[in-house]
Amino acid sequence: MSVRVVVADDQELVRAGFGMILDAQPDIEVVAEAGDGAQAVAAVREHQPDVLLLDIRMPVMDGIEAARLVCADGSCRVIMLTTFDLDDYVYDALRAGASGFLLKDVRRDDLVHAVRVVAAGQSLLAPAITTKLIAEFTSRAARPAGQVSPERLAALTTRERETLRLIARGLSNAEIAQAMVVSEHTVKTHVSNVLTKLGLRDRVQAVIAAYESGLTVPGDPD
Repeated sequence: MSVRVVVADDQELVRAGFGMILDAQPDIEVVAEAGDGAQAVAAVREHQPDVLLLDIRMPVMDGIEAARLVCADGSCRVIMLTTFDLDDYVYDALRAGASGFLLKDVRRDDLVHAVRVVAAGQSLLAPAITTKLIAEFTSRAARPAGQVSPERLAALTTRERETLRLIARGLSNAEIAQAMVVSEHTVKTHVSNVLTKLGLRDRVQAVIAAYESGLTVPGDPD
C-alpha cells in the first residue's frame, strides 16, 4: 500500500522537484500539490494523505497555522520544510504538531527516508540539530503553559521519567537501553507508557514536554 503525500510549497520548482523524487518511489504516491497554506489544508482534507510535506513560510496562511489545522483534523502527519537550520519558526512548528522538519537542500535519499519514517508513525529526531533547536527555542522565550499538566507528569514512574529525559537528549531506543542497562523491548514499553500517560503523539512532542515542564533544561550534560 502506497504512502500518500501532499507537497506544499509556494515555489513551483521546489514542489515539482520534491514531487518527482517522491513519485518515483514504488511505495510513495504524490496525490496533490499546493502553493499556499490554505491550499495545503484543503488538499489534505480532500485527499486524506498520510504525510504533508509543508513549507514553514507560506502565503495566504503560514505553514505553522496550516500544520496546526492539519494535525488537529486527523491522522495526516506533517513534515515541515525550512531554508535555514536555525529558522525561528521551527519550534512553533513542532509545538503545532509537526512530526519533524527538513532543510530544503535535503538529499534525495534523506527526503524519501523521512517520508517513510513519518508515515510509519515515527518522528524526525535523528538529526542532532532537531534537539538543539528545541533547546534553543525553549530557552529563549518565557515558557508558555506546557502541553503536560503537573498531575500527568507526576504519574510517571522513576524509570519513565528517566526515559523521558533521555528522549529529550535525542537518544535512540538502543542508546536509551544502553544508558539504563535494560533491553530495547523494555525501553519501547517505557516510551509507550510516557506518551500514553502524558497524552502525547510522538517523541517530538515528548522532547518539547520535557523542556517545557522543566524536567530537562538546555545545557544538561550528555
